[in-house]
Amino acid sequence: MNDREETAPILVLGGTGKTGKRVVKRLIEQGETVRIGSRGAALPFDWDAPETWGPVIAGMRAIYIAYHPDLAVPGALQTVGAFVETALNAGVKRMVLLSGRGEEEAEQTEQMLIASGADWTIVRASWFFQNFSETFLAEALHSGEVALPVGDVKEPFIDVDDIAEIAAAALIDPAHIGKLYEVTGPELLSFSEAVSSIAAATGRPIRYRQILAADYKAAMEQAGVPEDMISLVLYLFTTVLDGRNANVTDGVRQTLGREPRRFADYARQAARAGVWSVETPAPV
Repeated sequence: MNDREETAPILVLGGTGKTGKRVVKRLIEQGETVRIGSRGAALPFDWDAPETWGPVIAGMRAIYIAYHPDLAVPGALQTVGAFVETALNAGVKRMVLLSGRGEEEAEQTEQMLIASGADWTIVRASWFFQNFSETFLAEALHSGEVALPVGDVKEPFIDVDDIAEIAAAALIDPAHIGKLYEVTGPELLSFSEAVSSIAAATGRPIRYRQILAADYKAAMEQAGVPEDMISLVLYLFTTVLDGRNANVTDGVRQTLGREPRRFADYARQAARAGVWSVETPAPV
């Protein structure tokens, strides 16, 4: 690698999203120059507009690929494949892909990247802690009830900060080339147990209720959620969360040399930050 390549910027796709913004932060803290790939960036990037890809890729030495909304959506494999080809044609070989654990479609994208000729690393992650604090689940927790079409199945939820630390290291250190890291948290929790942990951290009575998938679909339709997003959410809740991921891995320890963060610690920190707090009405 020549001097220009060593100092060239790193492109972070989804650089304002859950993992991307944290990857950006860690790279900058380590003295790296970063280009954020997003629709709102100074140089816009849009997965649905291939004409935006080339200008954003130009001059990069490595790319973090986080596909929005999920690698499970129809057409994701073809879109990411076309992007990888564009990057390789532009001379960028180093790519780190964020993948989803237990998703057949995501694994097909992994195989595409592996076969592409890229210098690849794959971070295959379980469900994020931050889905409880940085998505629609935060609103449900705020209301005091989380109702989902998921039973007692256990999931090894993982902290996005752990994922970002691994991804940032992989983008910088060539020792991670050709590695697939399957990363989870250190314990198995049901959604009911996760909600109970958050309730304990907030000191508020928050309950979990399992509902039928048909009822959840109807509620999303009533709320005006787009049909493609409804399909994705139902797939994730009713297919991926069928128990296939009910085991923990040592991926975080393997890459970072430490144990992954525990859900209860995340819940306490988020609660202290007021993520799920309810404002007390002013006296009348």
